[in-house]
Order: sequence, then structure tokens, then C-alpha cells
Amino acid sequence: MTKIKAIRGMNDILPEQTPVWQYLEATIKRVVGAYGYSEIRMPIVEQTDLFKRSIGEVTDIVEKEMYTFDDRNGESLTLRPEGTACCVRAGEEHGLLYNQTQRLWYQGPMFRYEKPQKGRYRQFHQVGVEAFGMAGPDVDAELILMTARLWHELGMSEAVTLQLNSLGSNQARAEYRDALVAYLQQHFDQLDEDSQRRLESNPLRVLDSKNEATRVILEQAPVLTDYLDDESARDFRQLCEMLDAAGVRYEVNPYLVRGLDYYCKTVFEWVTEELGAQGTVCAGGRYDGLVKQLGGKPTPAVGFAMGVERLILLLETLELVPDSARQTFDLYLAAEHKGIQSDVVLLAEQLRAAVPGLRIRVHCAGLKNIATKARQTGARAIVLVKKTEESGLQGSLWYNDETEYDLKPDRLIERLLVLFAH
Repeated sequence: MTKIKAIRGMNDILPEQTPVWQYLEATIKRVVGAYGYSEIRMPIVEQTDLFKRSIGEVTDIVEKEMYTFDDRNGESLTLRPEGTACCVRAGEEHGLLYNQTQRLWYQGPMFRYEKPQKGRYRQFHQVGVEAFGMAGPDVDAELILMTARLWHELGMSEAVTLQLNSLGSNQARAEYRDALVAYLQQHFDQLDEDSQRRLESNPLRVLDSKNEATRVILEQAPVLTDYLDDESARDFRQLCEMLDAAGVRYEVNPYLVRGLDYYCKTVFEWVTEELGAQGTVCAGGRYDGLVKQLGGKPTPAVGFAMGVERLILLLETLELVPDSARQTFDLYLAAEHKGIQSDVVLLAEQLRAAVPGLRIRVHCAGLKNIATKARQTGARAIVLVKKTEESGLQGSLWYNDETEYDLKPDRLIERLLVLFAH
């Protein structure tokens, strides 16, 4: 019988990998919590129209990459390809947005049908942060400072670079779009195939091209900053001043755009040279028109998303995962001889109750080479338990190459409280 395997591009996260995920997720949760953002959890399946109306029907995501199907009622549903539209839908549906300010974050799997490659998968995981109801550049700066603090917490500040740009208002961007299209049409035959296609559907994405011939043509193209409206230019200037005051380094990249139609004004990316072609680890910007586009009242909004797989890949490439993050338990507890396994299980329960947060793995296999097996697990401490008629239950404790023999349960608890005070 043929074995059933995981779907290509949808990967299992194995037990030896999950501690790194948990370390990253816990760090992110701590940082976003420090800025007063509240978690929201949305379903992974939404009505297809949500993404057609938000992302745009003539985008690669909607046309080629979405996992879309009809349910048994004939309703078209889609596995979410991104989280911002879902967050807006949830906020609007539950009355969280109009005339209010909200700071929200979420995490979970997203789905896009792409060619799987290193750092890019068909089921991938994102952390998203969204702020609603605040129109000024101060909240833009807050989000960027939040990401900068996260890189500092993870030890990767020197490995990432912040790039900034402003797309301007919808009207300013439309004027620039017309000027860019007119220029690129003059060089149409010299553009790469993807750029030729994008010129019809999403011409600003041509600015993202990595094709060398197209990059040469873009050197003489109209520049977006020359078309900025006064408000967008002022907000961008103030944002840069705040980042300067905070000591955050950045590069203004006039070719930086977003692949989704709903972005306006400030856009930003954190990029790295450590991961090859998949160099963007965090991207975001302002999308003041999206709430109205999805049927709500006009609401200013800004946010960003981070690819979890890429961040983990970067952490491991830079060898920044602390050893403590890979440890899944503190204490390995085993019987030294036969006949006392039930005593060991009950002792483990006693220790868990007495030492809050203590992570214990009880040895439930045979008695051969217990000490060797225990050390191979990477446990911070090992206790071998024995029982005699004269002395009752006792444990020998190994910790940091030191050994304490024949500790009674009460004394063992005292020692563990000292060693593992959380």
C-alpha cells in the first residue's frame, strides 16, 4: 500500500523543531504585548469575495495562488492567503473599528499555491500586527520601532536593514501610475516577461523586478516621490525624523512598493542578505482605504506581517537560537530498579505540584543504560530513584556535573526549588 505523505509545500513541524518556533513566538508575544497590542484569532477559511475585493482580482495572488473551492452549499471559499483582509473583516463585523482605535495582532498559517522553495511554502506562517483609527505618522513609527525592538531581542539587529518609501495618496499614486505606464510602454519589448504582464495588471510591481535589463530601464523611470501629495510628503518626513531621533537606521528606497492594491502612503520592509533571494523578513505599510473598500466607514489603518519560517531560518543561519530555547524539559526522572515505577510516577506528580513550572520527563521504558539515555535527552538535571525497606524512597540528583545522593522526597523538593526557581 502506498504511504500517504504531506502535500508538497505543506510541511510538518517536528518535535526537535517546535522549541525554536516556541522561542520565536514567545519573544514576539512579549514584544507586541509591551506595546499594548491585543491578540485576535480569525478562521483560516473566508469567503472568496473578501480577497477579490481587498487584494484585487487582477493580481497574481487571486488569479494564480489562492486555494479556492466551493463548499456543499455552492459558496466559494478560500484558504486565507494573507491576514490583513481577514482582520479588517473581523473588526468590521464585530463593531471594533468605526470611531475607535484598535491595536491588534494575530498569528497562524496562510496558504498560497506557489513553487515551494527555501523560505517560501504553500502553507506558511505569519505574524501580523494591525493598528486602526490612527492617521498620523506616529503610529507608523511605533510599528517600525516595535519591529526594531524585536530584532534587538532576537539578537539580529545587525543582520536586517530597514527600507522605507511613500506611495502617496490614492490620487497621487494614480497619477504616478499613469506616468510610469507611459514610460514603460516606450520600452515594452525590453522588459522581462513578468514585467510585461504586470504592466497591464499591476504596473507598480514592475518596480520590484529583479531582472537586470528591466532594472536598467527603471533607472530613468519617473520617481514616485516626485508625485507625492503634500500630506503624504509631510507624514513621511515626520516619520523619518522620529526614526532618526530613536536611532533607527533606514534607507529610502524609491522603488519599494507593496504587491497588494490597498496600500497607500508609508510602506516599509526589513530585508536581509543572509537568506539569498528570500530576503524580506517583515513588510508592511499604511492602507487607509481598505476598510471602506470592504464596506465599512473610512478608517485609517497601518500594519505589517512577518514570515515565521524565514525568521526561524535567519535565526538558525546566524546561530542565534539559545541552547535554553531547545530544551523541552528540566528534569529526567527514572527508577533505578524494578518494582517502583508507580512510586516514580507519583513522585513526579508531587514534584510538579511543589515546584511550579518544573518540566519533568519520566522514564517509562526498560532499565538498561538509564543514565546514558537521560543525558542524551539534554535534561538540565537527572534524578534516579530507588527504594529500600530501611530508608524508603530516595533520589540521587545529577546537576551541572555535581551529584547529591540519597535525597528524601522533601529534601529533593528543597533542592529543586533552589535549582529551578522560576
